[in-house]
Amino acid sequence: MTLRTASAPPVPGPRADGPPRGVRARRPVWSYWPQYLAISPFFVLFAVFGLFPVLFTFYLAFQRWDGIGEMSFTGLDNFRYLVTDDVFWLAVRNTVAIWVISTVPTLALALVLAVLLNSVRRFKGFYQMAFFVPNITSTVAIAIFFGALFATNFGLVNAGLRGVGGSAVPWLSDPWAMKAVVAVLTVWQWTGYNAIIYLAGLQTIPSDLYEQAKIDGAGPVQTFFRITLPLLRPIILFTVIISTVNGLQTFTEPAVLVDIDGGPGKGLLTMVLYFYQEAFRHNDYGYGAAIAVAVFIIVTVFTLLNWFLVQRERKGGAPR
Repeated sequence: MTLRTASAPPVPGPRADGPPRGVRARRPVWSYWPQYLAISPFFVLFAVFGLFPVLFTFYLAFQRWDGIGEMSFTGLDNFRYLVTDDVFWLAVRNTVAIWVISTVPTLALALVLAVLLNSVRRFKGFYQMAFFVPNITSTVAIAIFFGALFATNFGLVNAGLRGVGGSAVPWLSDPWAMKAVVAVLTVWQWTGYNAIIYLAGLQTIPSDLYEQAKIDGAGPVQTFFRITLPLLRPIILFTVIISTVNGLQTFTEPAVLVDIDGGPGKGLLTMVLYFYQEAFRHNDYGYGAAIAVAVFIIVTVFTLLNWFLVQRERKGGAPR
């Protein structure tokens, strides 16, 4: 009788005609051309209407050009004049002032509204829609409405002041009063938008944290500053950056409320308005491009400054 010994099954080795089992073959890049072709319209449009204008602006900032004749290279002359241009620095001060007096109340009120809305149990969807409507309304229409509302002679605001025995305020002729009108307009338009963003962040905070804080004896104020505010810091950073980028590029509101010149005393002359004047009214496209580059640098600096400040506070005491 012959005994047959059991042998181990052969170990599968690499196949000669392809990669080992379980390893997917890497397809060449050109094989994905249908996918690249499907998304190519976006990149083509971005290159034509986004990337090229930006690069051309940087190139134009070193030229002198009236939009029709030949360009002449001027080097850093446009930037040298920009540094000594008093009107440009006035526009910078106006823009920063408008940004400060509009952004701080907007974000503070948005946070309060979000906390209140988070505690609402009925009609929450209606309130969210009502808060968001001002943001999707045309800025030009809003500016025209506020211009009529704050008109010196026949405006509803001055009519109310006269009704309570006060005197009329030159809202659209005094430099600081004009800034206040733009700030009120901005607060009305953007508070609801930021409140909806804060509300989304509040709904991601676990309720267990609030229950534990309540058990430990923490009050509403302590809960807000110890739990809600630290956990909302990334959302707050996002809204601050968006508000900074939008606020430092203010254009439509002052242009509609007063005029392109910035109104009496140039009280509403912003950086973007000054760029528009030089480029499209005075046909000095080289200097206008230099102003646009300066606006880009200022917006970037303020954005990075806000980011670093919020990140430093986060590392200092926020829970991880």
